[in-house]
Amino acid sequence: MNRLADESSPYLRQHAANPVDWYPWGDAALARARDENRPILLSIGYAACHWCHVMAHESFEDADTARVMNEQFVNIKVDREERPDIDGIYMRAVQAMTGQGGWPMTVFLTPAGEPFWGGTYFPPEDRHGLPSFRRVLTAVANAYRERPDQIQQTVRAMRELYDTAGEFPPVGSLTPGTLETAFALLAQTFDTRSGGFGRAPKFPPTMVLEFLLTRWARTGSQESLDMARLTFARMSAGGIHDHVGGGFHRYAVDAYWLVPHFEKMLYDNALLARFGAHLWQATGDAAVRETTERILRWVAREMTSDCASRVSKGTKSMPVSRARSGLGWKVQPMTFMPIPFDSLAIC
Repeated sequence: MNRLADESSPYLRQHAANPVDWYPWGDAALARARDENRPILLSIGYAACHWCHVMAHESFEDADTARVMNEQFVNIKVDREERPDIDGIYMRAVQAMTGQGGWPMTVFLTPAGEPFWGGTYFPPEDRHGLPSFRRVLTAVANAYRERPDQIQQTVRAMRELYDTAGEFPPVGSLTPGTLETAFALLAQTFDTRSGGFGRAPKFPPTMVLEFLLTRWARTGSQESLDMARLTFARMSAGGIHDHVGGGFHRYAVDAYWLVPHFEKMLYDNALLARFGAHLWQATGDAAVRETTERILRWVAREMTSDCASRVSKGTKSMPVSRARSGLGWKVQPMTFMPIPFDSLAIC
């Protein structure tokens, strides 16, 4: 067992048996990095993150990979739900360096905690254009030892990024013209066949749908209403919608809402339930109401505890104790009991 065994975070305790010499975020890890002049490998994830579990199994449970990590780095594991402040700081750096972000987040830091390289998921071998995690470890360790000037150049660039983080250019007031420009840009990327915007993977664009519905209410634009209605209908008919248990998965891996990423988040479904209610008010569509009610039934059944004030954050894509086996349904008769809507109040 490593130092994570005594942590309060269930996500960190999942990594307590890893052969990696993990530290929680704190003075002890930073002091060791300074004393030994070692770079820090910071890994940030959370319990309901599918790819966090995948990378843990492929790399953090692998003895050979762990040996490289332990020999070359001071390794720190962070639960983003426990320390959103740390997650936010280093996510900004990863997005600036790579143009994207996500979890698991893998960031390499100087002993002073300054980021100089980062990414998200890395596979155990070269795959789909991604370098293997072990190759990344070796390359970063060599660069830290042999090219310190380049490391410091990146650190300076990141420091400038943080120094200007609170500086925003002056903006004018929000005008009807601005809103129409936004709509025109959205219309250019709208998928007229499957709804939504752009290509795979597709996330439910809930706030954009709210914007379209609001524009319809303000201007009477049938096009706006049709875009919102088609997207919700295609999502509801697709695999991203849990037709057995209710609610929506986090995203679809294809452009047709067919194959879901098996992870249902409370905050996603809260927004979708609100939009569904608004869309039903606008259209009176019985199918929209049924889908929305199923979201709320799922929340009441699976996302609230005995005390309604304690609410879960999401349904994991993999059970904690059986992260390798995945999550599935047994084929057998199922019956859903109606839940009175007055029981859905959350104190």
